Amino acid sequence: MSASDKRARYAEVLDRIERLIEGETDEVAVMATVACELHHAFDRFHWTGFYRVVSPGLLKVGPYQGGHGCLTIPFERGVCGAAARERRTQIVPDVRLAAHHIACSSSTLSEIVVPILDAQGEVRAVLDVDSNDLDAFDETDRERLERICALMSRAIWGGPENG
Repeated sequence: MSASDKRARYAEVLDRIERLIEGETDEVAVMATVACELHHAFDRFHWTGFYRVVSPGLLKVGPYQGGHGCLTIPFERGVCGAAARERRTQIVPDVRLAAHHIACSSSTLSEIVVPILDAQGEVRAVLDVDSNDLDAFDETDRERLERICALMSRAIWGGPENG
C-alpha cells in the first residue's frame, strides 16, 4: 500500500470511527468498535486490540480481533508494558530482535503499541497491533493511531484534545 493510499485509508477509518462512537461512553463498546474497524481496514493488521489497566501496573486483555492474546501483562514486561510504563508509542519493526517482546503468537513479526491517556494523563489502556509482516508500521501508523486513541480517550474519559 502506498503512503498516500495508507493516509487515505486511515482518513476513512477515522471518519467511520468518529461516526460510530459519537455519544458512546462505554469503554468496552468503544474499544470493540475501534478494534473491529482497524482490524478489517488493513490486511497487515493480524491482531488488533486493547489491553486495559485493571490495577496499578497491570494490563488485562480487552476487546480485540484476531487469535488469542495474552491475558495479563505487567507494566514491567513486553512492548505493551513499555508503552504503558513510558506513556509513549512503541514501534517494533522485528519482534525477534526485541528482548522485551512477549510472544503471544509465534507468527507475529512486528508490532505497534499506543498508550491511551485520560484527562489526568494516566494510562487507561493501550492499543496493540501485531503483524505477521516485518516492519509493518511506520510514522504514518503512529500518528494516525495516536489520533484515533486520542479520539477514544476524549469519548470515554474526557481525555486531552491533542494526542
